[in-house]
Amino acid sequence: MSEKRDYYEVLGVARESSDDDIKKAYRQAALKHHPDRNQGNPDAEVKFKEATEAYTILSDPDKRAAYDRFGHAGLGGGGYDFNNAGVGDILSHFQDMFSDFFGGAGGGFSGGRRRRQPERGQDVRVELTLTLAEALTGGKHEVAIHGAVSCETCHGSGAKPGTKPETCSQCRGSGQVTAQRGFIMFSSPCARCRGTGQMIASPCETCRGQGAVEKQRKVLVNVPAGIDSEQRLRVPGQGMPGPANAPAGDLYVDIEVEADTHFERHGNDLGTRLTLSFAEAALGMVTKLKLPDEREVMVKVEGGCQPGSVVVVKGEGAPRLDRGGRGDLHVMIAVQVPKKLSKNAKRLLQELETELKSE
Repeated sequence: MSEKRDYYEVLGVARESSDDDIKKAYRQAALKHHPDRNQGNPDAEVKFKEATEAYTILSDPDKRAAYDRFGHAGLGGGGYDFNNAGVGDILSHFQDMFSDFFGGAGGGFSGGRRRRQPERGQDVRVELTLTLAEALTGGKHEVAIHGAVSCETCHGSGAKPGTKPETCSQCRGSGQVTAQRGFIMFSSPCARCRGTGQMIASPCETCRGQGAVEKQRKVLVNVPAGIDSEQRLRVPGQGMPGPANAPAGDLYVDIEVEADTHFERHGNDLGTRLTLSFAEAALGMVTKLKLPDEREVMVKVEGGCQPGSVVVVKGEGAPRLDRGGRGDLHVMIAVQVPKKLSKNAKRLLQELETELKSE
């Protein structure tokens, strides 16, 4: 036989490549040269075995260190005989490794011994509408969910109390059935037991063997202070129950915050309007504003404040979810002009106008 090629050359990676780079390179080579994709091509079979041998050495830290130091001689020849093994033997011998690459029990190849776990329950999405005050303060809120819940009679097993599920005769409890195609034995979930590996001989009378019943339930959701519209909360394990006592799915709560009559929200900042009289705007003043979450904030307006100007009160906006502190409060100033004036008021304003022009 011709001399073995350098393992790094076989996989097309540098000697200093990381474990992830080596794994990625092998996956690409295995998919490209897999005999099932190259029927009747002996050269592809050789390259597939060559790449697999290279990966088994370079993916093992001790073997890779010995190879880096002494080359092929440092491996001692005590490993798996790739030269004389058939592809089927290689797939069977390294089934756990192929499982990591191609998924499924046994990696989709024959001899897989790991039983497929039942899939988790479905996730559920609901919408929760909050007032601006509720969004700013946070707290616990209930959401109603209509759907399947775990059966209280059989505790989700689907079996009649006092009985136990039986091993599925079709898959013998593995949850998988196999079918051969070329060199590979492909695995798929057992249709009879739906991949659980068990059959219910005596179904629960309450849920009729389903392990769940239709019911409306309420879930308490912890809403953080400062949440805003189009944000989503995740509540683990509060979705639909999984089959055969598999884990439940998750609950996702989409938040919608109602518009407020007096305040607007822009990110973490709040905005509102403050209407002053002409005298208050001219002389300046200090007033107290009550925010939607019942906090009271002092707002200082300097004398000579113009209509449309904005007073910013730092740190009095909405709570920040991603870090501590709050946004700012923006107060836009409006000046109210009286529509009707008494004779005395007119006289005083005329005197004020004359005084201002003379300055």
